[in-house]
Amino acid sequence: MSHPVYDMVILGGGPGGYTAALYAARAGMRVVLIEKLSAGGQMALTEQIDNYPGFPEGIDGYVLSENMQKQAERFGAETAYAQVLRVDLQAEPKVIETTDGIFYGKTVAVATGAGPKELELPSEKALVNRGVAYCAACDGMFYRGKTVVVVGGGNSAAADALLLSRIAEKVILVHRRDTLRATKVYHQMLQKVQNVEFRWNSKVTELLHQQKLTGVRLTDVLTGEESQLDCDGLFVSIGRKPATELFSGQLDLDNGGYVIAGEDTQTNIPGVYAVGDVRSKPIRQIVTAVADGAMAAHMAEAFLSN
Repeated sequence: MSHPVYDMVILGGGPGGYTAALYAARAGMRVVLIEKLSAGGQMALTEQIDNYPGFPEGIDGYVLSENMQKQAERFGAETAYAQVLRVDLQAEPKVIETTDGIFYGKTVAVATGAGPKELELPSEKALVNRGVAYCAACDGMFYRGKTVVVVGGGNSAAADALLLSRIAEKVILVHRRDTLRATKVYHQMLQKVQNVEFRWNSKVTELLHQQKLTGVRLTDVLTGEESQLDCDGLFVSIGRKPATELFSGQLDLDNGGYVIAGEDTQTNIPGVYAVGDVRSKPIRQIVTAVADGAMAAHMAEAFLSN
């Protein structure tokens, strides 16, 4: 299928992608956003979002996703549902090969996001929003006064455990080593929290459930001994994996696979911008993604005018 040359092609329909589409379309640019599934990305999977400004009672992530798409399309942004197969970001115009044909863009915004690493256990996907979660800031409030397990040993896991300790009645941090990989200050803070306990040298090997999660089975990595923990929620915090495989060898990536770009979202290739969770940055939230989207559209407009 033949497509026209767009002023901006946006890869990914999360909050950053649709904000870039909104701002670019309002600036008079011809914009297409390519999304393989549906609007919203990770945001659409969150039932209740309470930390996005302007919604005092919170908002359903799926609803917010649809609203962002409708707003961008109201100003002329197009949405194409397709899987991106190959890109050539050095070409002029830039080439995006998809299952719906080849798209050409004078500029490209990479907004492919980053997903949480999973434990890869049976029933894990089916139990998402039924006791299994990957974002304490997003879903912690649903476990007020309950018992939760946090899996992981890095800064993210430690921060999640601290946050949940202020919400849940009890937090059990499970780590496969005998000490946290998190910075020392996190370890010291956690040791002082009375409702946090540790299960060292352990890994979660089974999810116990009926309609919802009821507990987890642990295996001691040193002895092989098994034990069972009853819990209401499991927060998996073993890292995130950015969707950047398509750009390897073209865009500069950091050690974690995230696209290296500053607050101006400019990558090492002129006219290519990194937006949202895919960008190397200290915090990944909806508000930082939409800020990236606005900046990328601004930078693309300036690039095209020159």
